[in-house]
Amino acid sequence: MHRLRGANPQRALQRAVSRGAVTLPGPSQDRAALVPRPVRTDGRSDVPFALRIAASWAWRLGLVIVVGGVLIYLLSWISVLVIPLMIAGLLAALLMPLKIALHRRRVPNGLAVAMTLVGFLGVIVAALLLVGQQLTVGMASLWGEAAAGVQQLLDWLSQGPLQLTATQIDQYLQDLGGAIQDNSASILSGALSFGSTAGHIAAGIFLTVFSLIFFMLDGPGIWRFVVGLAPVRARAAVDGAGRTGWLSMARYVRVQILVAGVDAIGIGVGAAIIGVPLALPLGVLVFLGSFIPVVGALATGSVAVLLALVANGWVNALIMLAIVLFVQQVEGHVLQPLVMGPAVSLHPLAVVLAVAGGTIVAGIPGALFSVPILAVLNSSVRYISRRAWEDDEVVLRQGWPQGGGAGISGPVPAEHQSSSSPASTPDPTAAPAPQEETSP
Repeated sequence: MHRLRGANPQRALQRAVSRGAVTLPGPSQDRAALVPRPVRTDGRSDVPFALRIAASWAWRLGLVIVVGGVLIYLLSWISVLVIPLMIAGLLAALLMPLKIALHRRRVPNGLAVAMTLVGFLGVIVAALLLVGQQLTVGMASLWGEAAAGVQQLLDWLSQGPLQLTATQIDQYLQDLGGAIQDNSASILSGALSFGSTAGHIAAGIFLTVFSLIFFMLDGPGIWRFVVGLAPVRARAAVDGAGRTGWLSMARYVRVQILVAGVDAIGIGVGAAIIGVPLALPLGVLVFLGSFIPVVGALATGSVAVLLALVANGWVNALIMLAIVLFVQQVEGHVLQPLVMGPAVSLHPLAVVLAVAGGTIVAGIPGALFSVPILAVLNSSVRYISRRAWEDDEVVLRQGWPQGGGAGISGPVPAEHQSSSSPASTPDPTAAPAPQEETSP
């Protein structure tokens, strides 16, 4: 084949490259293609991602559990101080609306506190006197029935399947008396410990009343001092979270009084209808026991069943048991989900687990305070997680620095992302809550 005139391949290639139709590979590209990519040698590639996440959660949860356990252990040494303060907080949340109502009617603050506390203590003393009178009247007849029951038990021991003789019964009674004499030292130490416990109870009652007076007299000032202990940037968040937790605790106390009243009226009236003695003291006992949610009314209701068995026989006891179970069903299926749940935003399962855990950790005080503590933590954590202090007009009126919460990291809700300064532009539709209602 003859080569055409003027057909130079190099010039044709140069013209194609100059037009951009052809790209020639450079020497740097060839070297890059030959050099292998570096391999990570930091060890992270050897640990699966799921295991790294699990380890991160594990040490954080472990740290929380350890710190919580140490805190509970330290507080157990000063329980004589902690328990009265917590009781005073619950009572202050209950009585604060009455004090505020008196103050709004132009009653001076100190006089409003005095009137509220005197009225509350008057109701307590009147209830105790009424219950004491009923116990005095009822125990006389119940003592005779108990003596008759003991005699029936002795007759059954001698004439029943055991066929015990009078000599054998007397010997068992003497052995019981000897066992009591042999353990007199432990019984005496128990009596002395009961005396010291009674002294602690008296000191606790005095401290509760003293703390309650100051909580109601100067609650906002005490709370402002507590918030001032927090870092400057976090004071607005701490203030808002504390106020939200206080409102949640106040709702819990009021709703729990309603639930306890329903339990007491149901079991007390049922006991009176079927003729169980001491119906009024039983109602008061059920009312007090119902402040331990779910299990309190059931435990005190068992006392009513036992009393019905001793006084009126097993048929009457079965009827009393049916009444107690019916009242418990009303509480569990009506009051807890429809009244208690919306008030404190806690599921009934969470309430049961909190009561069980509190009982294991701290006994009766743990069962009493576990649910209000859980309600306060639940509402406070939710308040902080949604950064609600940025639009809370009650918090804004306190004058905390509005860098507040900048040191608290967390997801920013969508409604806050478009605003450069949400604290300076509060929602105009949000109605400000009265300061007295939210101040502890």
